[in-house]
Amino acid sequence: MTLAQEQCTTCRSDASPVTGPEAEELLKKVPDWEIRTFEGVDHLVRTYKFKDFANALRFTVNVGEMADEEGHHPTLITVWGKVTVHWWTHAIDGLHKNDFIMAARTDRIYGELAA
Repeated sequence: MTLAQEQCTTCRSDASPVTGPEAEELLKKVPDWEIRTFEGVDHLVRTYKFKDFANALRFTVNVGEMADEEGHHPTLITVWGKVTVHWWTHAIDGLHKNDFIMAARTDRIYGELAA
């Protein structure tokens, strides 16, 4: 089973964030993503490139719909020719395995649009 096929779990405020070796292993499954820290909170971040604004916007809408289905919402920054996506878990102010699953699903959406 790929990471994108795994199911997200309910994440409560007492859940432990993914750190260290576990984060490194999960990053191997989403190699185009990186962990960046914003205001002390780790995020998974990736910027996708598009040939125009319409395709970038279509991608943004598709990711938004997928996020809404899971009840897990990223920051999406859409500009001409690119979309930057930030995944992190608000409930724990950090990264959870769900964020890596959603990153893999975001990659899948990109692959479907680019095909």
